[in-house]
Amino acid sequence: MEGSPTSIKRKRPEEGSQERQESQVQESLSKRRSLSRTCVHEVAVPSGYVSIKGESTHGTLADPIYNGERAKTYPFKLDPFQEVSISCLERNESVLVSAHTSAGKTAVAEYAIAMAFKEKQRVIYTSPLKALSNQKYRELSQEFSDVGLMTGDVTLSPNASCLVMTTEILRAMLYRGSEVLKEVAWVIFDEIHYMKDRERGVVWEETIIFLPPAIKMVFLSATMSNATEFAEWICNIHKQPCHVVYTDFRPTPLQHYVFPVGGSGLYLVVDENEQFKEGNFLKLQDTFSAQNSVDGSKSANSKGTGRIAKSGNASSGSNIYKIVKMIMERKFQPVIIFSFSRRECEQHAMSMSKLDFNTPEEKDVVGEVFRNAILCLSEEDRNLPAIELMLPLLQRGIAVHHSGLLPIIKELVELLFQEGLVKALFATETFAMGLNMPAKTVVFTNVKKWDGDSHRYIASGEYIQMSGRAGRRGKDERGICIIMVDDKMEMNTLKDMVLGKPAPLVSTFRLSYYSILNLMSRAEGQFTAEHVIRNSFHQFQHEKALPGIGKKVSQLEQEAAVLDASGEAEVAEYHRLKLELAQLEKKMMAAITQPERVLSFLLPGRLVKVREGGTDWGWGVVVNVVKKPHAVSSSMPAELASSRGNTYIVDALLHCSISTSENVSQPKPCPPRPGEEGEMHVVPVQLPLLSALSTLRISVPSDLRPKESRHNVLLAVQQLEKRYPQGFPKLNPVKDMGVEEPEFVELASQIDELEHKLFAHPLHKSQDVHQISSFQRKAEVSHEIQQLKSKMRDSQLQKFRDELKNRSRVLKRLGHIDGDSVVQLKGRAACRIDTGDELLVTELMFNGTFNDLDHHQVAALASCFIPGDKSSEQIHLRAELAKPLQQLQDSARRIAEIQRECKLEINVDEYVEASIRPFLMDVIYCWSKGASFADVIQMTDIFEGSIIRLARRLDEFLNQLKGAAHAVGEAGLEEKFSAASESIRRGIMFANSLYL
Repeated sequence: MEGSPTSIKRKRPEEGSQERQESQVQESLSKRRSLSRTCVHEVAVPSGYVSIKGESTHGTLADPIYNGERAKTYPFKLDPFQEVSISCLERNESVLVSAHTSAGKTAVAEYAIAMAFKEKQRVIYTSPLKALSNQKYRELSQEFSDVGLMTGDVTLSPNASCLVMTTEILRAMLYRGSEVLKEVAWVIFDEIHYMKDRERGVVWEETIIFLPPAIKMVFLSATMSNATEFAEWICNIHKQPCHVVYTDFRPTPLQHYVFPVGGSGLYLVVDENEQFKEGNFLKLQDTFSAQNSVDGSKSANSKGTGRIAKSGNASSGSNIYKIVKMIMERKFQPVIIFSFSRRECEQHAMSMSKLDFNTPEEKDVVGEVFRNAILCLSEEDRNLPAIELMLPLLQRGIAVHHSGLLPIIKELVELLFQEGLVKALFATETFAMGLNMPAKTVVFTNVKKWDGDSHRYIASGEYIQMSGRAGRRGKDERGICIIMVDDKMEMNTLKDMVLGKPAPLVSTFRLSYYSILNLMSRAEGQFTAEHVIRNSFHQFQHEKALPGIGKKVSQLEQEAAVLDASGEAEVAEYHRLKLELAQLEKKMMAAITQPERVLSFLLPGRLVKVREGGTDWGWGVVVNVVKKPHAVSSSMPAELASSRGNTYIVDALLHCSISTSENVSQPKPCPPRPGEEGEMHVVPVQLPLLSALSTLRISVPSDLRPKESRHNVLLAVQQLEKRYPQGFPKLNPVKDMGVEEPEFVELASQIDELEHKLFAHPLHKSQDVHQISSFQRKAEVSHEIQQLKSKMRDSQLQKFRDELKNRSRVLKRLGHIDGDSVVQLKGRAACRIDTGDELLVTELMFNGTFNDLDHHQVAALASCFIPGDKSSEQIHLRAELAKPLQQLQDSARRIAEIQRECKLEINVDEYVEASIRPFLMDVIYCWSKGASFADVIQMTDIFEGSIIRLARRLDEFLNQLKGAAHAVGEAGLEEKFSAASESIRRGIMFANSLYL
């Protein structure tokens, strides 16, 4: 590892007790408080580092204490982890505080701010999201007077001693060499675990690398399993000690219950001492009846309009309704009910129409707060359905919180929730981020979430984050988590979710053109792209893992030597025959599954084998064949569309995993796992997925809706499998299907010959399990050794260097830099743009696309660069927008092709689709021209809050474009971008935050 090695000094866990001085705490709570609990302290120290702090006041590096005058006092006794953290701060050394939500990390941040104020220095507080920055600004302004705010769209008191900002703003200040940083003593990074965010994690990494070594850092994080590794990285790049203070103590213990959907009652599965109740879990499993009643909450996924105004009752109302009613009866409120779908949140809230949780006095207060909040809106906007329909809900103590809501409503809900005027909050997981807004109870409506690729169980880190909202410190003896489960769940799956370890922080470092150009334009001493790559957390983690990989290779090589190689040639031969046969059969099936050849054989009851990619579905039964026209894209030329013709879908009964009936919106079943019973479902199968056709047919019941009918088909198939142990007889393409082309006749005879050899092979009959598994294990071990060795050879550093070389080549081709890597005019413009695709937008600035547009068209075209929700509706653009969009797509295609020519791995079509998002072009165009908000929201199915978020980011983007135009002396464009920004900055889209 480069640089001086770090040594870790450990301190024994702190013991301590703490009483929160609040009268309403029950006696048993204080008994628990008196129990000892631990906080672990470690410190990473650069080799050769000598501490100059006096031991009597500051203790030692390994055992920090503080006996001097405090910069800030608290009205309560500090927890051990807070005491240790403050002692580290008083040593003027960086610290990472890793603790659960609501443990009290903010107290540490406030102390760092108080220290800076005492020394007449400045302090920066960064947060990952603008909304969190606004909330934090309000919170800190109440505690300290001299606080400013800098987010992309709001700047308040930029000369204040304490500046709250998003991490992107701090990175831009570092790139520009801002004078402010010369006065900064501390930077506080809130929610540092955001560094693993795929899109934005790199911003944190770059910011930390660029910070001057004189500045000390406070990192606040949810619990993570590799906090020490992170501290070692900080110590390595800044050559200063970095302390870790870690506690997994919860101020309020949690109890975890499961509610079986369709059943009744709650089952305690994990108690407040984190003991898993196996007996209760087994009782819970028994409650699931054989028919696996499907949770109605899945049907809430059905397509809605996305507006509260138009949502009906949630069809799963019965289950959610039952739980919420029970929670209120048992006085377990306030409750947060988490859903993973914004539409579901709204539908669940609307299904509570019969429930009312607020007193008449509380209703009056809610009404008054509501009316005061919407005073900042115009008369017209106050009458929007999304606002009017919220009041009756809020007055009954029920609310919704998700990213698609109007920002003013979202903030109003947060403020009412904090005041105890919202008793049941239906929220998405974003509510679990950031500010400490706990409830007594948390409900999970589902244990699975869609992550963009598949429906998967919630990871333990996600569960920790959301369940951490349960239990209010000083108010509740314990917090309650209720998990709704609609199907049998493996005991270990539930254990891992509830009691699993927090996830490690893994680097998502990548190179962007924005960073490369900014580094080239600074080009002062150490700040080069090479420096950033070498000092990234990604590179640090890679180098740290190398010794472990070497050890694993040695172990595998020993195993390979021990594995019995006898009979290896025979086993290898058998596997070769199987592989060759599979390849020939695949070639034959591609020919015979052409509609003109195969359709007459796909009669109901025919047994067909189905394979999708690497997934073998085994044998299924044909039910029906459906002819479907190809989906035609609106942008596809008519003559091309008509030539696409039709596609045929075979409805086949396939053996599926029982749990697959969950994805009601779009069922994607999967074959049952070995040993799992499974059940038959009708699955649509495309012709190319048929891998074999049998001569056998069985009778299929006319009505397949009853489970019993489908089960009888499964039994019939299983009976046939016993009768044909060597496999079902297959239709012969030549004899049975009349295929006469010579090449296929030849192929069929080769298949016959290979099958004969395979069946005659001694291993086919004996299936010597030990011999085969020994051979397979050896093959696996060899493969794993190869992979690990290539990983060791593959220096991450070299990978990034190669990528840097290729990206620099792209920048030269596009004219951003010259042959000596000196930044040119185009590059100076791109340096200013980090909200949209910097290469693509500067191309439009320099190729004249923007020159031919008025400022309304400019605003609409610029909206394509902002990431946001996709619309499910067809896009029909007016002529004045269609042409600029076409120019944008052509430029994107050209840039993608240049990147590919410069050896960057890029899919041209995917790049064009990912870079251009035309879903709100029309909306922004009409808004820019003066349309009302009520009118523009009727033009799309995208949530109101998502439209506003896009408009605000668009304004930030237009201001960056204005800065870029100014930097290259394009006065006309600068004016146009300014006018575009002015035209959208009005009304509810830019209403002030209630926190400011």
